[in-house]
Amino acid sequence: MKVYVKMTNSQMGPKQRTSIRAPKRFTLAALTALLLPCIPATAHEGDGGKVTYASDHAPIGVMADHRHRKGEWMASYRLMHMDMAGNRDGTDTLSADHIATTVPNIFSGNPGMPPTLRVVPREMPMQMHMVGAMYGLSDRVTLLAMGMYLEKKMDHITYQGPAGTTQLGTFQTDVTGIGDTTLGAIIGLDNWQRPHSQVNFGLSLSLPTGSITATDQVLTPMGMTPTLRLPYPMQLGSGTFDLKPSLTGFWRQGRWTYGGQASAIVRLGENDQSYTLGDVVELTGWVAFEPTPWISWSGRLKARAAGQIDGQDPNIMAPVQTANPDNHGGQTVEALIGLNLAGQAGTLSGHRLAVELGLPLHRDLNGPQMETDMTLTLGWQKAF
Repeated sequence: MKVYVKMTNSQMGPKQRTSIRAPKRFTLAALTALLLPCIPATAHEGDGGKVTYASDHAPIGVMADHRHRKGEWMASYRLMHMDMAGNRDGTDTLSADHIATTVPNIFSGNPGMPPTLRVVPREMPMQMHMVGAMYGLSDRVTLLAMGMYLEKKMDHITYQGPAGTTQLGTFQTDVTGIGDTTLGAIIGLDNWQRPHSQVNFGLSLSLPTGSITATDQVLTPMGMTPTLRLPYPMQLGSGTFDLKPSLTGFWRQGRWTYGGQASAIVRLGENDQSYTLGDVVELTGWVAFEPTPWISWSGRLKARAAGQIDGQDPNIMAPVQTANPDNHGGQTVEALIGLNLAGQAGTLSGHRLAVELGLPLHRDLNGPQMETDMTLTLGWQKAF
């Protein structure tokens, strides 16, 4: 794990920033040029499952959606970029000045702790690199494994002293490292009775391989720069074994495919830092249209409910909203549009490329906390 700090304040001279690179721009024209030679002249229903369709898989942001034939492998890589900016309590947006002057600090009364939250997060870009593998143990059962590497940054404003709206400066905390690891299986409930349609039950276990003790240097309201354990959103894992059940179905009708998934994350116990992240329930549904078998466009809705943190890490104590276990979770609804591309023949046979962009429709947060403004997922899959 690598930890970096970049900070500016009134005593440290001109404000300096390190630019954060967004994911490389997805170029549809380039992918079209690559896959154009592999497009079949026609697509027929009743192909017995011999044709690879772009919409045979769910949009790239949906996990554990499909299974494979006996003996078939699939390798995958996903890059998910998430942008969070601004703060919200319930459905109301909050300014940084409002938080700094009116929101109580639960640690007030401890030495050096002001009565309100004098450190306010402004932005948090995050990238997740997910590497996965799937193997068809039988036509009914597919095994899966996924590892994750995370890059998190959070920009903050520090207000001077115990009161007022005078800004002392800004600072940034950075954490990179391995996240939690998932192992599991997808069990078919449909027995392959309809080509290009599946109903699957998934059951996975998340292993606590991500650190929950990451530290970095911060700027306090008194102008000090200690190195402290970072609040919960900046840690790399949950610290607990987590059960991940899911139920997924998708069906083809002509050029259209319809699908949906219900999934959850159930935390199994308390981690060794005396807290448990909130459970998560997620519902999503999508529709995809294929002009030809090698390409499909998708639209998806996702609703997510996450609970608050139970317990508290005694080493996470700061006048910032992210250090309060109650300021986590909430209900969100997101709209996503995606594109799937599937190689049909030659060297590109078995390769898939996909992209999905998500924007918020509704956010009701257990705040104050940062709100997600955009998600972008790029992915590659190869079956062999």
